[in-house]
Amino acid sequence: MPKAFIYDHVRTPRGRGKKDGALHEVPAVRLGAKVLEALRERNGIPTARVDDIIFGCVDPVGEAGAVIARSAAFEAAYDFAAPGMQISRFCASGLDAVNLAAAKVAQGADDLVIAGGVESMSRVGMGTAGGAWFMDPSVALPAYFMPQGVSADLIATKYGFSRDEVDAYAVRSQQRAAKAWTEGRFAGSVVPVRDQNGLLILDRDEHMRPETDMQALGALNPAFAAAGEMAGYDAVAIQAHPEIEAVRHVHHAGNSSGIVDGAGAVLVGSKAAGKMLGIKPRARIRHFANIGSDPALMLTGPVDVTDKLLDRAGMRLSDIDLFELNEAFAAVVLRYIQAFDIEEERINVNGGAIAMGHPLGATGAMILGTVLDELERQDKETALVTLCIGAGMGTATIIERV
Repeated sequence: MPKAFIYDHVRTPRGRGKKDGALHEVPAVRLGAKVLEALRERNGIPTARVDDIIFGCVDPVGEAGAVIARSAAFEAAYDFAAPGMQISRFCASGLDAVNLAAAKVAQGADDLVIAGGVESMSRVGMGTAGGAWFMDPSVALPAYFMPQGVSADLIATKYGFSRDEVDAYAVRSQQRAAKAWTEGRFAGSVVPVRDQNGLLILDRDEHMRPETDMQALGALNPAFAAAGEMAGYDAVAIQAHPEIEAVRHVHHAGNSSGIVDGAGAVLVGSKAAGKMLGIKPRARIRHFANIGSDPALMLTGPVDVTDKLLDRAGMRLSDIDLFELNEAFAAVVLRYIQAFDIEEERINVNGGAIAMGHPLGATGAMILGTVLDELERQDKETALVTLCIGAGMGTATIIERV
């Protein structure tokens, strides 16, 4: 059976997901087209040979709807023979798109697939697509639905992470991201966004605040206390986890992932596809897995899916050189580090979504590319990429340099 290889990856910079953000004027379809254009130009892709384009998009409604991968292919002037599809597994959508591409290639159904994701959170607000999980009581009640921030605070309470600890992690994320940009670690993968006249709109992650320190974060009030205490979600958390006497609210905007706009894409193909393009693979997708997890804790899926993935792959934790975990909230990463006793030098080396932001449908593809670049920079071999997911799920992928 053919192996699935990663040949290249690109992403846009992340723009602040507000009306005054640099990318607000750029529709999601244009962001998606930008990464498609970049992969075509960098690799000389004859687009009629692209077997599929798979994009994650968490809120695929309005201008982001109607199979945005196909629309982006039109915008990017791809051959009409290149089809497209749109998927959503909430925050892991971009990584699941890559995994689906790898499965299609490894099964022999496809030779060349572009996979990734896009989200314009300044134009299509988070949750715009709606859904029974949080709108229908017959679903929300048995699922212990609560806002993710309350779940993050529940994790911090259950596993003993203080306000100082989550804030300190957030400061380190900002420092690492600033260092990565200063040292040019993203230079090979970030493609600037320009307008129709070729004028630069954005070429650097806009959400970062490298001056952040403990004093500045300490001045911020917990963001989810009102929802927990006044809207009754703390009671839901305690009902699901009665060992908790009270939820300690420690998360706020400074130690949670930023709302941003952006797109990312990964070029996945067979060995034959690489020969056709005249390019060498950079890594192979060794294994991937998904899992359902506690819907009240909601964000601990990365721990559960890592156990499952390592078992399926016949690997041990010590076989992994680097880890990349989406920084949805600081407590998510701290719990992962605690569960596996990972040295912080092996995880999120270049910062993460706390500093740079989390464009929901795109993040999985973005962080996969980030850790591949870091493997090459450090001359290491294997990495595990994982994300927590709304409603209590986890997705993870192991890649190996070739």
